[in-house]
Amino acid sequence: MMKNILTVLLVLFILGQFIRPTHNISAEQSPNDIERHYQVPTDVRLTLEKACRDCHSNNTRYPWYYNIQPVAWWLNDHIVEGKKHFNLSEFAAYPPKKADHKLEELIESQTDHWMPLESYQKLHADARLTEAESQALIDWASAVRDKIQTTHPEAFVKK
Repeated sequence: MMKNILTVLLVLFILGQFIRPTHNISAEQSPNDIERHYQVPTDVRLTLEKACRDCHSNNTRYPWYYNIQPVAWWLNDHIVEGKKHFNLSEFAAYPPKKADHKLEELIESQTDHWMPLESYQKLHADARLTEAESQALIDWASAVRDKIQTTHPEAFVKK
């Protein structure tokens, strides 16, 4: 009986290797990418690349273990959820108030240290941000928020 159960599980595991989620890879940078609309200093751009863009953009760098099911589905869920909350590739498509709020959340994620996720950091040592990297993200996001609020004051009028 146990042998039959293990055989069925093995067959399901093997078949599962052929059912894969769609890759999150864009051939080119989106016209709505934050870098096309706001100045991003090199140090901040590098931090976004190593710690944020895999889950919060339209272009993910996939690790080798992504090819093993059900890991790919688990990672895909993280990517879909990450993009739903904050997508650097589609940032300019956000209305000003939403863009401001997303940057406010980015600042909070760094002051409270809940991003990048611990599970991501365990597998991507370079995603562990130093205090200086976190502070650079905070300073940059604050400057972009100021620019959004100055450029679109009508979006922030209390009604």
